[in-house]
Amino acid sequence: MGESQMDGSKYVRYTAEQVEALERVYADCPKPSSSRRQQLMKEIPILSNIEAKQIKVWFQNRRCREKQRKEASSLQTVNGKLSAMNKLLMEENDRLQKQVSHLVYDNGCMRTQLHTVSPTTTDTGCGSMVVVSEQQQQTSTSQHPHRDASSPTGLLAIAEETLAEFLRKAIGTAVNWVQIIGMKPGPDSIGSVAVSRNCRGIAARACGLVGLEPRKIAEILKDRISWFHDCRCLDVSSVFPTGNGGTIELVHMQTYAPTTLASARDFWTVRYTTTLDDGSLVVCERSLTSSTSGPMRPPTACFVRAEMLPSGYLIRPCDGGGSIINIVDHMDLNPLNVPEVLRPLYESSTILAQKMTMASLRHIRQIAQETSGEIKYTGGHRPAVLRAFRQRLCRGFNDAVNGFVDDGWSTMGNDGLEDVTVAINLSAGKFLSSQFNTLSMLPTFGGVLCAKASMLIQDVPPPLLVRFLREHRSEWADNMIDSYSAASLKASPYTVTCARPGASSSTQVILPLAHSVELEELLEVVRLENRSSEQLTLSENMYLLQLCSGIDEKTAGGCAQLVFAPIDESFADDAPLLPSGFRVIPLDPELDKSTANRTLDLASALEVRPGGAHPHREDNAGSYNLRSVLTIAFQFSFENHFRDNVAAMARQYVRSVVGSVQRVAMAIAPSRASFQLEPKQLPGSPEAFTLARWISRSYRVHTGAELLMSESQGGNAVLEQLWNHSDAILCCSVKTNISPVFSFANQAGLDMLETTLVALQDIMLHKILDDAGQKVLLSEFSKIMQQGFAYLPPGICFSSMGRSISYDQAIVWKVLKDDNTDHCLAFMFLNWSFI
Repeated sequence: MGESQMDGSKYVRYTAEQVEALERVYADCPKPSSSRRQQLMKEIPILSNIEAKQIKVWFQNRRCREKQRKEASSLQTVNGKLSAMNKLLMEENDRLQKQVSHLVYDNGCMRTQLHTVSPTTTDTGCGSMVVVSEQQQQTSTSQHPHRDASSPTGLLAIAEETLAEFLRKAIGTAVNWVQIIGMKPGPDSIGSVAVSRNCRGIAARACGLVGLEPRKIAEILKDRISWFHDCRCLDVSSVFPTGNGGTIELVHMQTYAPTTLASARDFWTVRYTTTLDDGSLVVCERSLTSSTSGPMRPPTACFVRAEMLPSGYLIRPCDGGGSIINIVDHMDLNPLNVPEVLRPLYESSTILAQKMTMASLRHIRQIAQETSGEIKYTGGHRPAVLRAFRQRLCRGFNDAVNGFVDDGWSTMGNDGLEDVTVAINLSAGKFLSSQFNTLSMLPTFGGVLCAKASMLIQDVPPPLLVRFLREHRSEWADNMIDSYSAASLKASPYTVTCARPGASSSTQVILPLAHSVELEELLEVVRLENRSSEQLTLSENMYLLQLCSGIDEKTAGGCAQLVFAPIDESFADDAPLLPSGFRVIPLDPELDKSTANRTLDLASALEVRPGGAHPHREDNAGSYNLRSVLTIAFQFSFENHFRDNVAAMARQYVRSVVGSVQRVAMAIAPSRASFQLEPKQLPGSPEAFTLARWISRSYRVHTGAELLMSESQGGNAVLEQLWNHSDAILCCSVKTNISPVFSFANQAGLDMLETTLVALQDIMLHKILDDAGQKVLLSEFSKIMQQGFAYLPPGICFSSMGRSISYDQAIVWKVLKDDNTDHCLAFMFLNWSFI
């Protein structure tokens, strides 16, 4: 069949052969200006009798049709997502209505009891309701005293009970769920995430839309070791098929301890995979205990047995493709077996949600976007390889922190102090790559040594601390130790045996490699550039593969960590990795309660007080009076005859790092830095107020325009306006004998430079300007000093992390003191954005 098109005032009709030939040309050369297209047109005789103008119109129409098809396909995809999310929201609304009905009924029952039963014999607290509910569950579990739970029939009965209890949690009202603030379902969001309130153990629930088929999702999630960083091993010891096409599995799982101060956990569970009548796929799981019956497995040495209450995944297919998934994680981590100061880690549903529930949902969404091509990676590495790098870094760091005996770790004696633990592994080739195995066979190779310590940090949000450690490595790292670690990757590695005072310094350049869907996890390469001319037996630059996670301050309850390992410049997929790093976990037992209270008390959360402040902002301001546990672990390879020297070096280095981190924590604590935006908490308040007034007055004197709304409201208001100004404002010194360094920046300026007020003084002006910007500033400098200000054209500058930034215009002016003497130069970058 042919094709017709409008050309001016007449219709032009093409034969089927001509349309086919034109389609071939378009497929080969879609660009209209391609010389290849002209050549192809001449080589096809059937197109020779068509005017060039008509062919041009045909190609224009062809491009329009292709664009319309793409837009229609995109709209159809978005419409499918919205329909699925609408269905999810309606189900959630129904569940909440049922929950409200239950709460109203329970409230009525409690009121009746208060009026009819003596207060001395009645416990009307929420705790008694939980106990009664748990007793009812235990009674229902023990209704089958004669079943043989070790047989497939008995296991099927346990599995069916697990399925029923899981569904009551996933889509029913068995648990009082409270949504985490900021977690709302939507086509592009991770989904809706909630935590439990007043139930046994800790629990978290998530629901969302994923662009994968149910069977694929179940396969990914059952491989827990691939996405749950705390999972050490998962062993399926037995598999039983069921008559309904499902499977029952007996699973033993071991999880890492997050710090050196507590034991790891293990679980002995039964896992049931089945399909419901409506086509939904379910994977549910629970622990086998004395109360549930079933085959038992004794706890593993060095592990504390924890209990998994009915949990799992409900995966429902969507009409337009993809799936709706409900995830429930419910555990009792036996918190009484850890030191009291660490119990919040094992009693927080929010931490469970961050580490497990949200991690699983993010992982399958990441794979879905990689499969669909929505995520593109640079550097030539496949997504599976980058995920393997992340997993190896986390697993290597967790192995170092835990130091399991069955991995070959043994503890060395201390040097009289017990602040740093040193462990060695003489069978390190067992968990390093094949490339390192060759090295491990050398006669002098001794093994791997790990120095680790845990400590409490006060008043510093974990994201802030880890972000500072990531951006300012020179504040805590020793370049000679980095050189030793990098040299250990070479065939004869041990040329640097200890750190020395006055070691050469280096600068770091962070090169992004990959990131997760919501940027909560960053995989990057850090290039350490040597400044010293000292001859070392290694290349001029050293490289680290680095994983950074949890540096978003808006993330509630999650841990933040920075893990890195020296890597060869070849960046081979199987490159040996010996990870070291930091992990910071908040110890805040009130975190879950405050989240629940703020969520439930919606009216008070939305109330606006005079001045526009929300009531919960005051709670947030005080919430950074928190404690966190910091875990540090550094690994080194060593030769047999250098073992004691390396152990002494590692011990000394970790103590030095601990001291540096303590100083950093004191310096960047919110009460002394800019983490909170209240003017009274800005650093050096009297000087800051004065500087803000000088900056504003000088801008008006030089340019004749107002920088801020008014200075008559007092120093506090001027500083607050300057701090919250939408454009980036920075101040630097004007001394001619040294390179200008920055001394002040407002919040937009700190965001642009990707730094903090404490680290700002380490950034030099010439480091952030490109060559063109430096030339323009140099040419305008005399004008600035004489006239007092200058306008700089659009240009490019760089953040402290090396990222490129474009700006529409820059204004430079002299900041004058009250006696009209020069104080500093102020820069204002208008409409800046990262490229």
